[in-house]
Amino acid sequence: MTATPTTLQALRRPRLLTTEVLAGAVTTLALIPEVISFSVIAGVDPRVSLIASVVLAVSMSILGGRPAMITAAAGAVALVVAPLVHTHGVEYLLPTVFLAGIVQIVFGVTGLARIMRFIPRSVMIGFVNSLGILIFTAQLQHVLDVPTAVYPLFALTLVIVLLLPRLTKAVPAPLVAIVVVTAIAMIAHLAVPDVGDQGEMSGGLPGLTQLQVPLDLETLGIIGPTALSVAFVGLMETLLTAKLVDDITDTKSSKSRESWALGTANILAGFWGGIAGCAMIGQTVVNVKLGRARTRLSTFIAGVLLLVLVTVLSDLMAQIPMAALAAVMMVVALSTVDFHSVRPSTLKRMPVSETCVMVVTVAVVVITHNLAIGVAAGAVLAILLFARRVAHVTTVDRIVAEGTAQYTVRGPLFFGSSNDLVEQFSYAEDPPQVTVDFSAAQIWDASTVAVLDSVQTKYAEHDIDVRFLGLDEHSTRFHGRLTGTLN
Repeated sequence: MTATPTTLQALRRPRLLTTEVLAGAVTTLALIPEVISFSVIAGVDPRVSLIASVVLAVSMSILGGRPAMITAAAGAVALVVAPLVHTHGVEYLLPTVFLAGIVQIVFGVTGLARIMRFIPRSVMIGFVNSLGILIFTAQLQHVLDVPTAVYPLFALTLVIVLLLPRLTKAVPAPLVAIVVVTAIAMIAHLAVPDVGDQGEMSGGLPGLTQLQVPLDLETLGIIGPTALSVAFVGLMETLLTAKLVDDITDTKSSKSRESWALGTANILAGFWGGIAGCAMIGQTVVNVKLGRARTRLSTFIAGVLLLVLVTVLSDLMAQIPMAALAAVMMVVALSTVDFHSVRPSTLKRMPVSETCVMVVTVAVVVITHNLAIGVAAGAVLAILLFARRVAHVTTVDRIVAEGTAQYTVRGPLFFGSSNDLVEQFSYAEDPPQVTVDFSAAQIWDASTVAVLDSVQTKYAEHDIDVRFLGLDEHSTRFHGRLTGTLN
């Protein structure tokens, strides 16, 4: 692993400091259009998402376990909270974010964040693909049944975003597109929907978010499912992004620290801003790959510069046409989808079970508009399919010689594979001495111990002595602790 430069080293070395500052500046410019668009998806004031992003970026630059990763108000969280805000109102957002933050802190402190590594790749791909679909469809309202002037602005934005990177990558193409399209709309006095129509964008800092709902069981029933979804979706996207940065930079990071830090940052953002967030894959890649950032300084600079832009240029940001943001977000959505995963050549090579898991994950997310439910459904299906495959790899062979029957059991023994084990023995036909060799098997659960007790009981009914041989150390201890106590 490569040694990561520290913030102190960056401050002492002008060249490294310049790299970190420029990376943070470029990342800030890439953040603004997406954060505003995500606030529209979530149904909250754009300024709320921008201030929350400032709090998240600055907090995570200090607390986070993965240097150079960008955390802000993200689309994954916006999609989760949108149904709650639209149904019950924005006043339920603060307790939701607070509860989600507590869950994330618990996951980080207890080490439960490590269970995220058990989410199968097919579920991960389904998560990414469904996220892209939801972001894309959420933008359709800004390009359907709108004034005619919207469409040329929308098309121009797409042209700039798609073609400018072929000429230069010195500045983010989405920012250039938004600046150009906004300038055209202002100069031509075009009457098109803009960011100002979505909510108040006046300058200055908002005060602390006020709690406007009672903290009782009714409120908990309303916010509970959404809070858990926010917690798990935020953790998933954050830890996935942290793993990506680990691979890019060839360094390690603390996933547990990243988890409890995210929970703490979300609580702070909830009280001063109002909406939760998580790591942003696109902006993180801009910071680490394009900006070559490696320390916490770049993330801190991104948060501070975003604060300056929000407080000084808020009136200008209010005039950004929604057509420009919609075009940018549609491009982001399409780049989010893993098209390689759905190519016919890829699907032919992939096991049918893994393709089914991916499809189910996407379908459930799109139907429910809830990323957490989709991931849970995909994970459960993957577990069931895995258990089904493993259940069929256990074999039992029987050899009879010199008045003794010897059985050899191979494969993992758990509830899925051991339930049929009791039927694999010839109780009435075997000689008085029977041995069962478990050298090539392992006992994984109490169900297997209960089955082995049943095998012994059935042989005892036929006055046959059966002995179990070859159990490894763990299986021997497990069997010895539970045998005779389960039936």
